[in-house]
Amino acid sequence: MTRRLLVLAGVASIALTAWAAGNRAGTPRAATPPTAPANTSDEIAAPGRVEAMTEEINVGSELSGRLDRVLVDEGDRVMAGQVLATLDSSEYRARLASAEARLAIARAEYERLVNGSRPEERREAEAARQQAAAALAQTETERDRRATLYREGAAALEEAERADRDWRLARARLDELAEHASVISAEARSDEKARAKAAVDLAEAQVNEARARLDKTAIRAPENGTILRRHRKAGELVSIESGQTLIFVMADTSRLRVRVDVDESDVAKLAVGERVWVHADAYGDRRFGGAVTRVGQILGRKNIRTDEPTEKRDTKILETLVDLDPDVQLPLGLRVDVFIRASRN
Repeated sequence: MTRRLLVLAGVASIALTAWAAGNRAGTPRAATPPTAPANTSDEIAAPGRVEAMTEEINVGSELSGRLDRVLVDEGDRVMAGQVLATLDSSEYRARLASAEARLAIARAEYERLVNGSRPEERREAEAARQQAAAALAQTETERDRRATLYREGAAALEEAERADRDWRLARARLDELAEHASVISAEARSDEKARAKAAVDLAEAQVNEARARLDKTAIRAPENGTILRRHRKAGELVSIESGQTLIFVMADTSRLRVRVDVDESDVAKLAVGERVWVHADAYGDRRFGGAVTRVGQILGRKNIRTDEPTEKRDTKILETLVDLDPDVQLPLGLRVDVFIRASRN
């Protein structure tokens, strides 16, 4: 009896196995259709870093020298054109004074050339010419007299020759003074005027250069902003040759923004204008609002690293800018978590 029961149990087991195999080899069951999403929006979470609305600006000196005064410090609000520091300007003031003196000389020479000689100089030249003419007439008379005496045998040949030589010298002197009087009275040639004018232009350019260098001894703010870093104090040297010219770092902190690393898997959901809220561990449960203002056009490497050991380093991100609401004030450089309420496309 027992043996018969065992045989029946084996047959039942074989039959059950064959039925299951046949059931699996039959027509497959119809697939259940996917469930539609319950909502039409999604939230993107990404790391970000707080920065000023403008890029940080390095403010330095264009000249080498010693800092005479440093007029602002970190945290000071400055306006465009405001003097932030000054270099010792004694050398540059001396250069400007020298250039101005050369300009005065060049202008005086040009005016003298254009205006010609003074009336007194012209009268003096004419008087000298007339005096030379009178001397020539006198030596001519003496020459003629000596020549007559020589022909009559009343004077030696040497005396006649000396009288003739004196006449020739007087005539040469008259020619010289007549030419000088002509030059004094004549107008300057065009080439002389051009040369004198060029000398004036050169001197003016040297003055402008010296004045520009003197103006650069005052280091001014290029735009409105806040001093973030002060790298040097009064008495220290700045040097163009060694590249040690940086004095301040500033930026416009009147508004803040966040530079966000959005993972490449979320880029299709990004759009300008989407609302954002920002969280920072240092501020507990507080949330800070903002909006997406710029979406990058090319994927790149991560800008922001977390301290998580499981973080993937080779993930591509799309750099996105978020303008924080006007009343938000956070430290620059603060790492934050950004949550973007993005609509699906």
